[in-house]
Amino acid sequence: MVITGIYYALFLTGAGALLGYFTGGWAGIPFYVLAVFCLWFFRDPERTIPAGDVAVSPADGKIILIKRRPEKTQVCIFMNVFDVHVNRAPIAGKVVDVKHKPGKFLVASKDEASVENEMNTITVDGHGTVVAFTQIAGLIARRIVCYKKPGDYVTAGERVGLIKFGSRVDVDFGPEWEIRVKEGERVSAGSSILAARK
Repeated sequence: MVITGIYYALFLTGAGALLGYFTGGWAGIPFYVLAVFCLWFFRDPERTIPAGDVAVSPADGKIILIKRRPEKTQVCIFMNVFDVHVNRAPIAGKVVDVKHKPGKFLVASKDEASVENEMNTITVDGHGTVVAFTQIAGLIARRIVCYKKPGDYVTAGERVGLIKFGSRVDVDFGPEWEIRVKEGERVSAGSSILAARK
């Protein structure tokens, strides 16, 4: 479980207990329910990372769009409030860039969100290929967390951060990659294969 969820749960439980103490009634119950929800929402299950020259999904969610261009293919993953929100590295390699961009908080499933919303782009250089993936804030998700910095090394499927309360992750692949997913498919961070090296 992500430590953030424990902090939220403790705060909400304390608020519920305080409210219940002063009102002498059941007024604190909604806070207890929210505390349980936060513990569930910030879950962080273990995943089996597939072997081979493949790129795994950096996020749980649904493939809402695949943009194919000659120079790159972008795979867009939408995370709803019920998905695990821990993000993982799609490939092993060196983090060569981490770039945060402030922006709007449009609904993350809209295409313009990948341009206009607040985002954090992590670029990994690994074994002759570069893969960039972007954590994008959404309408509710207004807090992007990134554990990595330029110069760090990551393994495929390693935890690199999270986005609180739903949003989106876009992954950019060069022409050396063959996309293995399709629009509408659901994927799991760290265990679902998005692409394989040609």
